[in-house]
Amino acid sequence: MVMNERSFLDPTLRKPPALALANTVPPQTAENHADARVAGILAAARLAFAEKGFDGASMQDLARAAGMSVGNFYRYFASKAAIVQALIALDVEEMGRDFQPVLASDDPIATMRQQVRIKLVKHQCSHDGALWAEITATALRKPEIGLACGMMETTIADYLMQAFAAATGFSIEEAQRRFAAHAALMVMLVKSSAMMPQQDETLRNDLNAMILRIIDQTLDEVAASGTKG
Repeated sequence: MVMNERSFLDPTLRKPPALALANTVPPQTAENHADARVAGILAAARLAFAEKGFDGASMQDLARAAGMSVGNFYRYFASKAAIVQALIALDVEEMGRDFQPVLASDDPIATMRQQVRIKLVKHQCSHDGALWAEITATALRKPEIGLACGMMETTIADYLMQAFAAATGFSIEEAQRRFAAHAALMVMLVKSSAMMPQQDETLRNDLNAMILRIIDQTLDEVAASGTKG
């Protein structure tokens, strides 16, 4: 679920809420999260959090992982919470890229099915599950992380609603009324798929197949409800 501060959607489409990252990066990089140094710090932090956990990874550990002194590290990120917020923001932007072909497609539902399958494999191959398990647990204890996670899920649901509206011919408001639970279910399933057991390949494959069947059934319900022919 990663990366670039630019918007990848048509400007005429409704854009998701921006995550506040004030005071998390120095002024010279605030307008460009693609800055190589910041990107390197976030990549190193992603691995460190996944390996040691949010509480287990100290700022010293994160600085060491990034190949920096602690003092220099604090110039970029003032806290671990700020780093997690930045990671979430990057993942939200990746979602924008993922949804671009869906929203531009003549058949948004079919394109979404393809994207979901790619996303499941990508998350599991990148071993992001441990990181997202940590972030999810931390969100229960840290209000600022909980807010960022909530905004991410709301943004994803927003994209889904645009796709559902495009596929069915309903307005955004009507799609929201009819399909809010469908979107929430899909968000929950894709998120949980990244955190499934990695050791047992047979179990993982079986769970993937079940998740995809449920998502396909959910998308079938949306498509069948539409006004388009």
